[in-house]
Amino acid sequence: MKFEKLYPHPMMVEAFQVSAKMVIASLKSFLSDERLAKIDQVVQHRVFSIQLALENIYDRGNISAVLRSSEALGLGAAHVIEVNQKFKNSDRVSKGAEKWVKIERWGSTLEWAQEMKSQGFQIVSTHLSAKSVPISQVDFSKPSVFVLGNEKDGISAQMQSVSDHQVIIPMIGFVQSFNISVAGALGLYHITRDRQMHAQVQHGDLSLEQQDTLKAYYYLNSLPSGKEYLHEALQRERAR
Repeated sequence: MKFEKLYPHPMMVEAFQVSAKMVIASLKSFLSDERLAKIDQVVQHRVFSIQLALENIYDRGNISAVLRSSEALGLGAAHVIEVNQKFKNSDRVSKGAEKWVKIERWGSTLEWAQEMKSQGFQIVSTHLSAKSVPISQVDFSKPSVFVLGNEKDGISAQMQSVSDHQVIIPMIGFVQSFNISVAGALGLYHITRDRQMHAQVQHGDLSLEQQDTLKAYYYLNSLPSGKEYLHEALQRERAR
């Protein structure tokens, strides 16, 4: 989804409507210089024109592992589509990735696909079929969402029908498929490198204003008592 839908600006914190600059100014002193530099670096390279989608994946560990890979490669958003079950994160595997990746949950593949296409995303699904092409044949300089299906059957028939491309990650061994978490890491790494090396797309697609908005959210997520600190600062500001 578009950045503004994922991270609204101005922000709502408790009962207050707050600008990103206000959040940054209020919380900056509570963070170490090292942490501030890390947030600046991460935000500068965050990507929202490439996103991840996981459809009906059974293994919670696989979901969390792929989310961890997507965050490590700079993606800022992911979609979990589950018709019959609800996602529960595995902190043991994700290492806190859910704090830095915006996770959108969906109960319908078609509703999700309609929303993504209305925002200009192409849907690229991993699937082993006669229609599938090597992932290297897809142009990822366009806004794209990379889809992984479940461990047993892959993507659903609905996902097949809405996909703009069905791809495979070429293999030269006897087995026909990678584990979901491995396929996710390999596919996302390919997309990231392909955009940088061939499409000459900058890794990091946020405007300076959007970077400030994301930075404000990350400041809050970096502090266990971030909302309380901010609430106190807002009350002091209103009392003046």
